[in-house]
Amino acid sequence: MPVKTYIEAVREGLRDEMARDPSVVVLGEDIGVQGGVFRATDGLLAAFGEERVIDTPLAESAIVGVAIGMGLNDLRPVAEIQFADFIHSALDQLMSEAAKMRYRSNGGWHCPLVVRVPYGAGVHGGLYHSQSVEALLCHTPGLKVVAPATPYDAKGLLVAAIRDDDPVVFLEHKKAYRLARGEVPEGEYTVPIGSAVVRRQGRHLTVISYGLMLHYVLEAAERLGREGVEAEVVDLRTLAPLDEATVLASVRKTGKALIVHEDNLTLGLGAEVAARIAQMGFEDLDAPVTRMAAPDVPAMPYAPPMEEFCLPDAARIEAAMRQLAAY
Repeated sequence: MPVKTYIEAVREGLRDEMARDPSVVVLGEDIGVQGGVFRATDGLLAAFGEERVIDTPLAESAIVGVAIGMGLNDLRPVAEIQFADFIHSALDQLMSEAAKMRYRSNGGWHCPLVVRVPYGAGVHGGLYHSQSVEALLCHTPGLKVVAPATPYDAKGLLVAAIRDDDPVVFLEHKKAYRLARGEVPEGEYTVPIGSAVVRRQGRHLTVISYGLMLHYVLEAAERLGREGVEAEVVDLRTLAPLDEATVLASVRKTGKALIVHEDNLTLGLGAEVAARIAQMGFEDLDAPVTRMAAPDVPAMPYAPPMEEFCLPDAARIEAAMRQLAAY
């Protein structure tokens, strides 16, 4: 299979679905003529025209609101929020309208909608270009939230999200766009929403992660493996709904669990994963469930040394894994 970057896989998924299904439209700020600030939609305007590749005003609430209307009228919109930090003005549309569409209609209406959201730090974006917003979104029943870490999953999950009849928030880590590379099939395929995957087999501890952090976890696990400490690495891929079965099966095997994510520690996704392990896997545990995440700072600092201090990296993850393995 050809090797592609993460951003190339996203672009390929969009292009393939637009070619297959004329009801798929994309909309967002600078996604047409410019091809997106990260070039995720580069070439789509020339291929599909301005009726299906729509440059919007700088108004996130309008982008999501218009996309909801499209979804209610037999289209399959893919809306881009240029940075996760800008999504907050659209949360009323997303959380109060899209997420509740099936419930409020007693199952009579559905709202196919994908909201692509570049998120995360590590690119020196500073205050308004570095946030992680997954905990807020995962708290909203009715929204599916996915965060692929690899190019293969980025394309497969994006295709699955576009074909889903309910709203899906598709989180794309900005630093992974050109850092993550991997084999991506040319043909049509999907990755099921709601399914985690074991990326590395192990027997001494389980490490659970997603997005960019998964790559750092795998790097740390390889280092420890050379010393005889075998970490099993679980990639959540989908954050809502969580694949409890895969997580619990791994913890049952190893007896120890570490959850690593980039978002703030307090009330981050790791807290929910830890709570479920404690509730449903308590008798399998040989040590307390532990978490590694960013400190509870109001926003990601701009200065590179401070940004590096706030973000978990492979060295600190390795230290946390070593400590848990020795418990």
